Amino acid sequence: MKKITFALLSTALTAGLLAGCGGGKETESPAPTATPSPTASAPAGSETVQYQDGKYYAEAAEFASSGWKEAVALTVEGGKITDVYWTALNKDGGIDKRVYSEQGKYGMKAGGASSEWHEQAEKAEQYLIQIQDPSAIELNAEGKTDAIAGVTVHVNGLFDLAKQALEAGPVVEAGPYKDGHYHAEQDDFGSSGWKSTVDLTVLNGKIYAVRWSGVNADGEDKFEYSKEGKYGMKEKGNATAEWHEQALKAEQYLLEKQDPAAITLKEDGKTDAIAGVTINLSEFVELASKALEQAK
Repeated sequence: MKKITFALLSTALTAGLLAGCGGGKETESPAPTATPSPTASAPAGSETVQYQDGKYYAEAAEFASSGWKEAVALTVEGGKITDVYWTALNKDGGIDKRVYSEQGKYGMKAGGASSEWHEQAEKAEQYLIQIQDPSAIELNAEGKTDAIAGVTVHVNGLFDLAKQALEAGPVVEAGPYKDGHYHAEQDDFGSSGWKSTVDLTVLNGKIYAVRWSGVNADGEDKFEYSKEGKYGMKEKGNATAEWHEQALKAEQYLLEKQDPAAITLKEDGKTDAIAGVTINLSEFVELASKALEQAK
């Protein structure tokens, strides 16, 4: 049996990577393709603003210079925005910005900030739930605001994308999974000395971000360990690519297929379905499947 831990997305809140992303330096997010005002029955900021019930979603058209592409998911119930999740996907794949920050990898406080990115994102999300209209906030030229105490990060991505999502209307083709962050890991380290882990984030009902890694008895992260050249598959085993490079291709394949069962494995746990991947994928498929059981 594998041990699974599961954490739901925050109800009133606010992404990484792991592979090669920057620390806590904030750069202005690219504007989405359109930022229209939300469809409402009253002026911006009014307590009688009403939206159609349902799930809403929008993401930026491209990655920002920071390496992140932002996304916002909204829930409307009884005509009101009741839940907001603001995050981002890194150009190099891996876990989303929210989870990346929650795991202490974004490092804003280490860079002198009073709080981490995800903590500030939660405050911005709560502010949007309070005012109900993403147009009813003043942003400066940098995309920041003085309206939300304790928030110094760029928030233009959140409010612009929220406007875009609300204007587009409820999502018609959401995926089959429940939104949330899901984690699964092996019970022990095994003969390899590594305990495999899989982290998944589901947004808009679809697998939005995935990281396959592992941890050893010294607490080292397998993906980063390989990136630093310590795993040595090419040097020691004459492999064509390092472990993390092959793991990344497996992650991308899962994002494309949206179902671990779509990765066909041979008896030795390997697959011919993913070009350039020669490592055993059985643990990845099993843990991803276990994690997603909680998302159904």
